Amino acid sequence: MPSFPTVRPRRLRRTARLREIVRETRLHPSMFVLPLFVVPGRDVATAIPSMPGVRQWSVDRVGEAVAPAVDAGVRAVILFGIPEAKDAVGSHAWREDAPVQRALGELRRAFPELVLITDVCLCEYTDHGHCGVVRDGDVANDPTLELLAREAVSHARAGADVVAPSDMMDGRVAAIRRALDEAGFEQLAILSYAVKYASALYGPFRDAAGSAPQFGDRRSYQMDPANGREALRELALDLDEGADIVMVKPALTNLDVIAAVRSACDVPVAAYQVSGEYALVKAAAERGWVDEDRLIGESLTAIRRAGADVILTYFAERAARLCREGSW
Repeated sequence: MPSFPTVRPRRLRRTARLREIVRETRLHPSMFVLPLFVVPGRDVATAIPSMPGVRQWSVDRVGEAVAPAVDAGVRAVILFGIPEAKDAVGSHAWREDAPVQRALGELRRAFPELVLITDVCLCEYTDHGHCGVVRDGDVANDPTLELLAREAVSHARAGADVVAPSDMMDGRVAAIRRALDEAGFEQLAILSYAVKYASALYGPFRDAAGSAPQFGDRRSYQMDPANGREALRELALDLDEGADIVMVKPALTNLDVIAAVRSACDVPVAAYQVSGEYALVKAAAERGWVDEDRLIGESLTAIRRAGADVILTYFAERAARLCREGSW
């Protein structure tokens, strides 16, 4: 290989114009998905202290959250619902008048071209905060599958384009695929949280969704962060069951896993820049320790470089605007 002084890599870094044309990894507004928290009531826009700039929205105001993001170029949202009441099985998850179902109709009318994704899980809806039916102090896998399928079909009927099971129950993709097909929604896509680790980075989300477990934790069904090979096993199972898109969560602590998943499959790969990642950036920026916009761009670029085609991020609107402005 030629060496210095013949080769000078800095030649292509001299100006912003040069750096732009040789950039290997690019971000685009259309790859960002904006998470939204939808709650009961009217005229609600409640700030979430642990996630500065993020709010819970009532259905009548959810368009206020979406309009600026759409204007910036964001083309998809994912909805998380907080019900009026909770019970042991999370029965409000599949009610026709639940916040997510109503928000789907509202957003479809206001933004007909927007891709509407819904989170399919029970933790926001159960009084114990776990992602399924609890029996003898443990989450029972198989009885939970029927309830997740009911929730997914309810979302499909309300207008979802994509359903995204995040519970990490074994067999849930197959159960949801079968239920959707039987209900006439064979064209509806499934975005599976195929690789979801038990992470310390979920704390702010649990504040936002009111979904903290009332006992124990979720390590009996979410993955051990120490395991990489297991991710490929989970991936293979979900693909075999009919997943159309697969996701890795959290993103930034699992860039190696995103890369491995990307290499192992030919379906779109999503990654979730989760609430804790968002909160860390905001907290450091508020203290003047980092340049917020630069760190947003750097972190999202790393996720994209690792292999993600789709990025769920609470920075979606800001990131889309920075992309359009050519700020990165």
